Amino acid sequence: MDRDEMLDALTSFYLNSHDYNGMAVSSLVKTHGEAETRECLSSLVGDGLVSVVFGDYHPNPHIKALPSESEEEQREKLTTSKSLHACVYPTTKHLETVVDPGAFSDRPFSLCLALGQAQLEHKAFELSVLELYRNDPRYAYEYGDIRGHICIREEFYGKNNMKESDEILLESFGFAFDDDDNIFVAAFLRYLSHLSPEHQLIWASKQVNRKTFLHPDYYRTSIVGDFPERLSLFQAVLLEMKTVNDICAAIGRTPLFKDDFAEHRRPREFGYLLRPTSKEYGEFIHLIDKMLSENINREFFASDIAFETEEERGDGKIVLKQKGTIQILNDWLRKEFRTDDWSQIEEMIQTLKHVRTLRQKPAHSIKGNEFDQKYIHEQRKLMIQVYRALKTIRLVLGFHPLSSNIMISRLLEEGQIWSR
Repeated sequence: MDRDEMLDALTSFYLNSHDYNGMAVSSLVKTHGEAETRECLSSLVGDGLVSVVFGDYHPNPHIKALPSESEEEQREKLTTSKSLHACVYPTTKHLETVVDPGAFSDRPFSLCLALGQAQLEHKAFELSVLELYRNDPRYAYEYGDIRGHICIREEFYGKNNMKESDEILLESFGFAFDDDDNIFVAAFLRYLSHLSPEHQLIWASKQVNRKTFLHPDYYRTSIVGDFPERLSLFQAVLLEMKTVNDICAAIGRTPLFKDDFAEHRRPREFGYLLRPTSKEYGEFIHLIDKMLSENINREFFASDIAFETEEERGDGKIVLKQKGTIQILNDWLRKEFRTDDWSQIEEMIQTLKHVRTLRQKPAHSIKGNEFDQKYIHEQRKLMIQVYRALKTIRLVLGFHPLSSNIMISRLLEEGQIWSR
């Protein structure tokens, strides 16, 4: 078999395989011998027509998971025993001469693989691409701020009222950022290519053509196969709330928060804004306020503090006015806690008040909806403030001697929180 025949065989194997697989070098060796196989492959690699995956920088050589190594590195490894466990792939340079793009007109991400792109190469998309799935109860839409997945719910699979093309599975998606810290959905070609043609086109319509970088923990968990390094801001907020309630139980009090939104009670909308609009930002503010000040449990304070305050009306009559939960919390801390530096507690109270003020603004405004990337950054800034506020509450309650047996997450203790 000469060089051209080997290239044709490799190309046919790749394009007709189940998962755009590479041909094993060991198969070529069995037919053509080790010396001839290495000589042909070295020549083809040198001309940029094939690439060899050795399974040392990604454990599975039978898929081209990551971009090819340099031609020099490949040719050097071909002279070693590593080559016997490698697989060979036609390159984009060659595939562009034999693949008909028209055959993939409704499958743009399948075309990317047919043209030799790496399966774990990510594409970036506007966040709004997730709206279709988040807002449709027929889909199981799960994500934890770092990664997520989408699939049709079992009870709707194969039903007459559900088109087969909509019965999709996106095994994994994550997030990516550009140089300006704008956020995007990220998904690997491997999973995008498994979408139906209709849904590939939906995603393609939302694709952004700019340089983006995967979220560090999405890269760690999906590419490196390691554990996450830190918590997201959203995870940290929920974990702080749960820890506060755990401390409350340990010191013999009713939970400070009526709901800590643990397990599967996390609201779907508690995450990145899918559209950077004033309307969606306002809805997020509304949700955060409900999770914070509206969620404070008056029973926690028992009879330690008055829930009413006396006010004098214009006619001189004294009336009782109900305190809000933020004022009750502030009064209780002033009564029960001793410190020479109130700055962090004052900042925490101001954050809760700030959220309440932000929530009230849209209710009294007739301003139309506005689209602006600034709302993504405003949300991030607010989440940092909320996280710090809840951390302060947890630290204050943690001074109680009965709280010493509560296990605090190492990531919370060390402040290992992503700021985006």
